[in-house]
Amino acid sequence: MSIFKKISEFFSPTGPRKAPDYSSYITVRCNRCGEIIQARIDLRNDLSIDYGETASGNMYYCRKVLIGEQRCYQPIEVKLTYDSRHKLIERQITGGEFVDEA
Repeated sequence: MSIFKKISEFFSPTGPRKAPDYSSYITVRCNRCGEIIQARIDLRNDLSIDYGETASGNMYYCRKVLIGEQRCYQPIEVKLTYDSRHKLIERQITGGEFVDEA
């Protein structure tokens, strides 16, 4: 970072600004071995548009295949559907189950 940028951040009233986080995280458990896998979905690049002919307008979807690192290499397929504002509205999983992050 340049010295001028550090000085301007020091004198700005809000301080250094953080870039917005355009990502979502999902956590799944493998049905075969029980391994917990966390995956990141980039809401700007990982979503594909689904041009809908419904009143709700366009929707987005994402399909990820996750594979653990420890004991088994069973693929876990996750299908996510988002509305036009990139909010998750539906999720499906094959080969595992969703785990609450708390």
